[in-house]
Amino acid sequence: MAEEKIADIVPETEEQMTEEQLTEQRRIRRDKLKTLREMGRDPFLNEKWDVDAYSKDIKENFEEMEGKQVSMAGRIMANRHMGKASFIDIQDKQGRIQCYIRQDVITPEEYKIFLMYDIGDIIGIKGEIFKTRHGEISVKVSELVLLSKSLQVLPNKFHGLKDQDQRYRQRYVDLIVNPDVAATFRKRSEIIHEVKRVLEEQYGFLEVDTPILTTIAGGANARPFNTHHNTLDLDMKLRISNELYLKRLIVGGLDRVYEMGKMFRNEGMDRNHNPEYTGMECYMAYGNMESVMDVTEQVVSQAALKANGSMIIEYQGKTFDLTPPWRKVDMTEAIAEITGVDFSKIDTDEEAQAAAIAYGMDKDEVKGLSRGKIIAEMFETYCEDAPGYLDGPIFVTGHPVEISPLSKRDPRDPRITRRFEAYINGWEIANAFSELNDPIDQYERFRVQQEQLDTGADDEAHPMDEDFVNALEVGMPPTGGLGIGIDRIIMLITNAPSIRDIILFPTMKPIDQ
Repeated sequence: MAEEKIADIVPETEEQMTEEQLTEQRRIRRDKLKTLREMGRDPFLNEKWDVDAYSKDIKENFEEMEGKQVSMAGRIMANRHMGKASFIDIQDKQGRIQCYIRQDVITPEEYKIFLMYDIGDIIGIKGEIFKTRHGEISVKVSELVLLSKSLQVLPNKFHGLKDQDQRYRQRYVDLIVNPDVAATFRKRSEIIHEVKRVLEEQYGFLEVDTPILTTIAGGANARPFNTHHNTLDLDMKLRISNELYLKRLIVGGLDRVYEMGKMFRNEGMDRNHNPEYTGMECYMAYGNMESVMDVTEQVVSQAALKANGSMIIEYQGKTFDLTPPWRKVDMTEAIAEITGVDFSKIDTDEEAQAAAIAYGMDKDEVKGLSRGKIIAEMFETYCEDAPGYLDGPIFVTGHPVEISPLSKRDPRDPRITRRFEAYINGWEIANAFSELNDPIDQYERFRVQQEQLDTGADDEAHPMDEDFVNALEVGMPPTGGLGIGIDRIIMLITNAPSIRDIILFPTMKPIDQ
């Protein structure tokens, strides 16, 4: 009996095969399917196969399972035929396991049919667990059935830029041939479940659902996707945030609510941005900015602990310790540390403009900007790009009121707000406020931003939402609000170089464009 470890003999990638070879491979597979159907063995008529064992469980519990009969199903990923006996590898949801098939066990007729099976075919098997003389845990097959015929050539791996693009377009193939990819998405699921567990079990949040189609894309500064409701003859938008709906629920007395779901922003695409992404927002009545700082630390650190077994993560050669508490820095202090410009000693817009120009900002860009806008611009231009400064984890506080239309003013300095942004690896991963609940102040901020929209001064500003102002007039308690970019957290915890690596079906430009 040949018991050496089975070798993969998966065909070459489609990029390496000529069109003639591909055509021939596919024709042969279709011919085999035709033959099977003529024999009354159409695999696509099978509806069910009872599975009671999986590859990893068998290997990890071999001493208990040796000699037992199992029923398994999976995809053929490798084969080796040796006359009247064969070895194959099948892949199930847990991994791969070797199977040993003998003609005299399954009958010569069945063995002849089995030899028509190809890499990629999905089969059901029954057999006995054993170990070969070389120590390979395997299944000695007594029955096998073809459950689905693969009519495409299955590549053995992806490589290079062109193949990377194909991986995202054909994620179903990527998951089959790259075990690490499937492991990443299983870890993604673990992270999401842990985030929800922390919110619900540690803090008592209630999960809710709010509209994706809206008439006003409020709650964040971003460009929305536009669509049209035919029945109502109404122009609508895909939500860019669920914030204003969730705060309406706080008004209604649901004191702690959260929602995790898709957000849509009609903006650029790069390794950290996808037009649709997963965000989580939560709102805590009778809490404040510090309350949701604690939530942020716990959600992120516990997710890392669940997925990786540690709060210390490695990302692209860097190490980050997510163990609470995280460092905190005021935005004006950060600017002073990086640039030497101390805005705590600058009171007027004119002084702020002069200081920015003196440091090197463009005179025309600075002209007309308020002190708060200049602080925000200098932080974004110089601090966010300063090597290592925002590696974090770190909370940045003290945002100017001009860029924080939904946040409470700081009673010590009404020019800034009770807001923070959390950074890891220089990426903004969370944004949070002590929420503005003064309807008069809120209306005025919406009015100013609506004017900016109407004049084209800022096409991403918050539009007026009079119903939300009405909700605030009903009365909203002091509230801490938090938004976390779940996809970026998953990138960090799974060490994924691109957001496309942790989104199953990322947005892609059509091939013919």
